[in-house]
Amino acid sequence: MQMRVLVIEDDRETAQFLQKSLKENGHTADLAGDGEAGLALASDGSYDVLVVDRMLPKLDGLSVIKSLRTAGHRTPVLILSALGEVDDRVKGLRAGGDDYLTKPYAYSELLARVEALGRRTVPEEQQTRYAVGDLVLDRLSHRVTRGGENIPLQPREYRLLEYLMLHAGQVVTRTMLLEHVWDYHFDPQTNVIDVHISRLRSKIDKSFDKPLLHTVRGAGYTIRDGPD
Repeated sequence: MQMRVLVIEDDRETAQFLQKSLKENGHTADLAGDGEAGLALASDGSYDVLVVDRMLPKLDGLSVIKSLRTAGHRTPVLILSALGEVDDRVKGLRAGGDDYLTKPYAYSELLARVEALGRRTVPEEQQTRYAVGDLVLDRLSHRVTRGGENIPLQPREYRLLEYLMLHAGQVVTRTMLLEHVWDYHFDPQTNVIDVHISRLRSKIDKSFDKPLLHTVRGAGYTIRDGPD
């Protein structure tokens, strides 16, 4: 899926690198060098995702986001910031950001997050059923089945699977899982993700011929109906 992305970043070198990299991955990217210019461009509602630096001249990133949300714009926003404490992230998300990435960051993770935001063709709160191959998750009943067979999951396993299926076919990083499934409650070096991934894989894949949950070495995890 090709996306139209607006990058609001005052560091010209960084902005141009992001623009070039997004284009190399098949997306269209426009640039704005300050908050006022970014707000003006974003206000036409034509972008699929906004990448917004938090510290901007003329109008800071959080003010840009608040102005857009107040005006009724729902375009997904990824906040970039050198401020990485939990309180800083919480402020960014409460201002209307959909995701938050701390500098310095790996470009592969930024791309994964942008694509995760941009491919939400149906708002998460409105979609009630996810399916990957013969694996089905019903958000209303919290029932998970594969090939018609009921698969009982613990609450955290269910949240983990739900997030992976929301982003089916995309690489989900460990940081993304910590932020969205564990709410920052664990150190990134913890093995809690590995433990839960292992438990989830044993439940949804072990008794079936085709594995759906895959580890992407050095990047994260993905759930897809295809080869490993």
